[in-house]
Amino acid sequence: MADLGGFDASEVKDSEFEALPAGEYRAVISDSERKKTKDGESELLQVKLQIIEGPFKNRTIIDRFNLWNKNPAATTIAQQQFKKVCEAVNIPKPPDSSALHMKPLVIKVAVKEYNGNNQNEVKGYKAVTASSAAPVATATTTKPGGW
Repeated sequence: MADLGGFDASEVKDSEFEALPAGEYRAVISDSERKKTKDGESELLQVKLQIIEGPFKNRTIIDRFNLWNKNPAATTIAQQQFKKVCEAVNIPKPPDSSALHMKPLVIKVAVKEYNGNNQNEVKGYKAVTASSAAPVATATTTKPGGW
């Protein structure tokens, strides 16, 4: 048993983090983990993406890749998505997921509604270039044929 020193949960404010505005952000993969899927029969790679510049610096987004799924179509889609990560950091054959950590890349973030709440979803990855040096600080619109 631990003495909680008078802790009162009713006096603590809830977290007010809202979803990031849709747009492009410079980020790094700060952590990664191989995890079981909800059904317990497959595995996925979960990556933690940390924004590295701008007003949302240090905010994080989670993305998942079904690289070891019992469904071959899910695996193919995950491999195609994960290929973009490897290309963005110029590591085409990473020996393990930690080889991708702390390498700057640009992520395209969308906002989707889930159970009445707005959540972020990573929609794309690309390499950092001179034109992608500044992070997006406000919502952007997607042009047809983009990304």
